[in-house]
Amino acid sequence: MGLQRSLASGRKHMQNEERREIAENGWSDPTLRGRMATPFSEEVIGVPFGLPSRLVRLADLPWHGCYEMQLASEKKSTHTLRSYRTATKQFLLTEIPGELKPSWDALQNISVKEISRWVDPNNGRLDLWVQSISNLASATINARLASVSHLLNWLGHRVPDWVTRPQKGRSLPKTLTYREMERLKEAAATSENPFANLVITLLLDTGMRVSELCALDRSAVDIDDFSATVREGKGGKDRLVLFTDATVSAIEAYNQIRTMIIQRHPPGDEHRDALILNRRGRRLTPRAVQKLMDSMADAADIPRSKLSPHTLRHNFATGLLERGVDLVSIQRLMGHSNISTTRVYLEISDQSLREIYHRAQMAQRVQEGIQELPKED
Repeated sequence: MGLQRSLASGRKHMQNEERREIAENGWSDPTLRGRMATPFSEEVIGVPFGLPSRLVRLADLPWHGCYEMQLASEKKSTHTLRSYRTATKQFLLTEIPGELKPSWDALQNISVKEISRWVDPNNGRLDLWVQSISNLASATINARLASVSHLLNWLGHRVPDWVTRPQKGRSLPKTLTYREMERLKEAAATSENPFANLVITLLLDTGMRVSELCALDRSAVDIDDFSATVREGKGGKDRLVLFTDATVSAIEAYNQIRTMIIQRHPPGDEHRDALILNRRGRRLTPRAVQKLMDSMADAADIPRSKLSPHTLRHNFATGLLERGVDLVSIQRLMGHSNISTTRVYLEISDQSLREIYHRAQMAQRVQEGIQELPKED
């Protein structure tokens, strides 16, 4: 009985302490209450929960709108923004024992100073969230850690040293063999899909990222100069990409189809200048391009797992390297900010190496055969 009274007294004391902390810190939403979520008081820190000076004047504003403005100012890609939002939401909704489960709507509407308390790296939430993603692939873990670290840094928190990013296994870029490439080009040229040939040809000719392909406007393409300007590619940088007469022919053939699409489905302002439209007169999406890759893989007898827009980008880079183009030029054409990213293409896969060797041997035999032909009298 004495032990039970002691435990009951302890629980009552903790409840009183929690009520006192809630009263002092004043959570704007009743579901966001819990001893672990309010470890410090503003008086101890000196400013609202230790916010960096740039956020002090924003302390009482809804954090979500402020953070979205910060992301917008950094001009991150649509893919990066989606990754940040997904990981951040998952982290914020991670429950600490003893908390009431919050709703996402409630969390979005609390203030900057309140979200700073909520994400405090010392309250256990970060530990639980990191454990929850530990079974994912290394690349996925690193992407999610980068997303949450961005939020913590924005709020003035320091990511603990124990949060380490797993080392990614070093893998060579996945590329198609010469025969697979030939089958793919044939499948694209004979496909009933209106934009199949242009998409495949353009990706192989320019090495563009799929997001850059989908964002490409007609006004950015100079057919006479065999070039196009990629607007705000990865990292928000513009760059010039080059193409051959194969792309010119594909664009001219597609433009006839494009005219018919526009007549049936007049595009809105945001789609009107798009180089490639889908059947409904809307700008092509990365998802639509990947669906095309799957159908092209089936038609060309290539495993679906092997064919993606990024595979064709790798083929573009390795093709340039095989033809003797220097790394710096490849870096510029690929839009890599760091040449170390480009350098991975030096480590060509065994299959590609075999193909290069056999083509060189075949060329040598042909040359020797020609030289040995008897002269006519």
